[in-house]
Amino acid sequence: MKTTITIETSISAPLELVWDCWTLPKHITQWNAASDDWHTPTATNDLRVGGRFTSRMESRDGKFGFDFWGIHDEVQLNSLIKSTMGDGRKMEVRFTQEGSQVKVVESFETEDENSIELQKQGWQAILDRFKGYVESKGK
Repeated sequence: MKTTITIETSISAPLELVWDCWTLPKHITQWNAASDDWHTPTATNDLRVGGRFTSRMESRDGKFGFDFWGIHDEVQLNSLIKSTMGDGRKMEVRFTQEGSQVKVVESFETEDENSIELQKQGWQAILDRFKGYVESKGK
């Protein structure tokens, strides 16, 4: 049985902007990295049940890279995305309006290569970059 990790953040921005920044490739390539020495040069997202998403993640020095991908299992506009990653693990992202903020809660099944703590830190770092990116769009 896989361990599930849940991370979250609250973003000061309209729900529609948060959703667009999470789902549109032109935005994904701007925030999808755990640190400044990584980036996502390309991304795709067919945002429908059965649709495929991809993010090409690479180190900026070009020495490392991998394709992160999966298939969407459920999509509820401005609210929920459930997906199965390419290696079979499940992930879910919920978007909830709370006053002037949007709470983003992301849950994902762990993989066996990296420690649970390292996975949590890495995914949280990406989510924190997402928050910063979205909030910078509103200024």
